[in-house]
Amino acid sequence: MSETSHRTAPAAAGIPRRSVLTAAAAGGALGGSALLTGCSGAASASPSRAVPTRGPTGRPDRGGTLRIARPPASDAETLDPASALSAYEYLGALYNRLVRIGPDGAVAPDLAESWEPDPTARTWTFRLRRGVTFHDGRAFTSADAAYTLRHILDSTTASPQAPVLAPLVDPGRLRTPDAHTLVVPLKSPHAEFPSLLTHYNCYVVPEGSARSIGRTGIGTGPFRLASFTAAGPGRVTAYPDHWAGRPVLDAIDFFSVADMQARSNALLAGQVDLLSQTNLDFATARVIAASDRATIARAENAQWYVLPMLTTEKPFTDVRVRQAMKLAYDPAHVLKVALQGAGTPGWDNPVPPNDPHHHAAHPAHDPEKARHLLKKAGHERLAVDLYTSSYDPIFTPMALAYQESAARAGIRIRVRTAAADSYYTQIWMKKPLMATYWYTGRPVDQLLNQVFRSGSSYNETAWSDKEFDALLDRARRETDGRRRDELYGQAQTLVVERGGAITPMFADRLVGISRTVRGYAEHGFEFDYLGIGLKGA
Repeated sequence: MSETSHRTAPAAAGIPRRSVLTAAAAGGALGGSALLTGCSGAASASPSRAVPTRGPTGRPDRGGTLRIARPPASDAETLDPASALSAYEYLGALYNRLVRIGPDGAVAPDLAESWEPDPTARTWTFRLRRGVTFHDGRAFTSADAAYTLRHILDSTTASPQAPVLAPLVDPGRLRTPDAHTLVVPLKSPHAEFPSLLTHYNCYVVPEGSARSIGRTGIGTGPFRLASFTAAGPGRVTAYPDHWAGRPVLDAIDFFSVADMQARSNALLAGQVDLLSQTNLDFATARVIAASDRATIARAENAQWYVLPMLTTEKPFTDVRVRQAMKLAYDPAHVLKVALQGAGTPGWDNPVPPNDPHHHAAHPAHDPEKARHLLKKAGHERLAVDLYTSSYDPIFTPMALAYQESAARAGIRIRVRTAAADSYYTQIWMKKPLMATYWYTGRPVDQLLNQVFRSGSSYNETAWSDKEFDALLDRARRETDGRRRDELYGQAQTLVVERGGAITPMFADRLVGISRTVRGYAEHGFEFDYLGIGLKGA
């Protein structure tokens, strides 16, 4: 699995006739029978009915409880945000980061009001907000910010973000000259360093809380913990002293529901208000949008889908074959077939089009050039297996659409279906060609280094290119913003022209919500917990 906490549960298309919602609220079962007997009139909706491009608009009422259905989790799930097993849906409610990703894709203030590097981008100084308190009443200070970084970097924490920060940050050199200033000396210059702290493992925790934070959830966020059960139900309530103001809602109830179909049925029955971390297939989204109780909100380009070619396995050891595999297919065709157009063509560049560093140039779809490259590589006709599964409802439609498109270049794709429950242990990073996806929201430096740099544990194509690695190093040292953008653009070009990742498309995440929900806005891994609410609750 390419990340321990970024996957949704296995999902199949459509909604079943009968499904049981097994989750119980903190303090009691959901009201009414959980046994659903179909979708009533919604199922007969016209198949051509469009899925909305946005959720309900307008201002929410103050108060009320939002009910969120989330995918099942491990029994070892924890509220420690640095952990690989963090209860993701709780994090944005309970905690804040030093910095976050803003709606425009740029780094924005959170607990840090401002930050600046020295002239070489080797030392960064963060000026922290005053008047911020944790849920237990303690004042937030620079000591907590420094402790958070040390906690992430501590080997016993085993944080997924540690490999990103450890090459740059020596925890012993962090300085706190006063209660509202954090100084981070780096091992090497990095002009984009603050962007690495926007990750969801970087929420700030109180100093000395490593042993307890997984249970207490004490943070500075807009909600505080009322109850939590690993892999089960939980509840958070509004924190009235939040530094940015009291949240709109009074509380949020979380339910862990076994599969996408059960979660969708619960939404249609009015038992929950929001399906968290569930990317609905288009058929299910159309059914939900046609119902009286629920509708769809979209998170644009929230996921990128990819067909990784293992560059250490034949025939993909030959860059000409990799280039041919990319030129052979039409991303617009794959987008249309697999996503019904609900996304953006990827053109084999994993940096999303709404990222400020996105580089738009790419080679055109060219089956004839693909044939020519294959012939030069010694392949009159190429036949390869492409592995997929029901783990994600988009995998197989994407694979079949690629198969159809690439056939025009003489490439025979044999689509192989593997078991969903062992897909990320037996197939991912083991088979030469397979389907997978990632969530967008990573800053460009982390994305390119974490997924494509030589030797990275998340480099799912095992691609190694010294020129690419050197470009990333130069970009990190470059303090001129325009020149740094050019270097990231050159790095993206190398990914497209030499790398092993076929990236057909970015997918809008289709989010099921109640028609009473207002203020749903998602970016940078999470929605706005402070402003979301209900109308007429």
